[in-house]
Amino acid sequence: MRILLIEDDQLLALGIITALKRMGYQLEHCTTGLHAKQAVLNGEFALMILDLGLPDGSAVPLIKSIRKNGHSLPILVLTAQDQIEIKLAALNNGADDYLVKPTDVREIEARIRVLVRRSSERKDDILFISSLRLDLQTHDCEYNGQSVILTKREFLLLKEFMMNPNRILSRQYLDELSYGWEGDIDSNATEVHIHHLRKKLSNDLFRTVRGIGYMLVEEYDV
Repeated sequence: MRILLIEDDQLLALGIITALKRMGYQLEHCTTGLHAKQAVLNGEFALMILDLGLPDGSAVPLIKSIRKNGHSLPILVLTAQDQIEIKLAALNNGADDYLVKPTDVREIEARIRVLVRRSSERKDDILFISSLRLDLQTHDCEYNGQSVILTKREFLLLKEFMMNPNRILSRQYLDELSYGWEGDIDSNATEVHIHHLRKKLSNDLFRTVRGIGYMLVEEYDV
């Protein structure tokens, strides 16, 4: 799951990125509203974490602009500003949740799961596809009733596939999901991870769409 973090405090951003990566998320970091707007227009993200006090002005107009352009991207505001008027402005212009700093990263992660679950119209943090079960909170994976141990990147990829069944995910998107914008990635690294998933689960679960990417097939012959 890719998350866009907009935070101009580099030390705070590094702490959030480090903690959430350990929890199985891939984060991309912006420090200005302009950079964030360009990222939203040109990339795919599951959620945005947004500080309001940015160097190029308040982020409330950014929220309003994103919603005006028709983006349904969940937006979690994370800010030191606790005034009710500012909170109402952010929520009334399209923010989905509001947290005041400082806060425990475990609460940030819980809010992320709630917002993504809500946007996906799910009732809990368990994903099911055919005989495959994935717990987004504990990272437990089961296939045909048997426990499957996943690496961090295998979990990232499988989660994305299960949240987008029967949808082709491009090679570039999967590379960025696993390694980020500036990640050092071998030319066939994503293929290797998907090969491992096929061995641990089932080759029939994943379909290669030549020249484009991969997809998880929701219904297949077992």
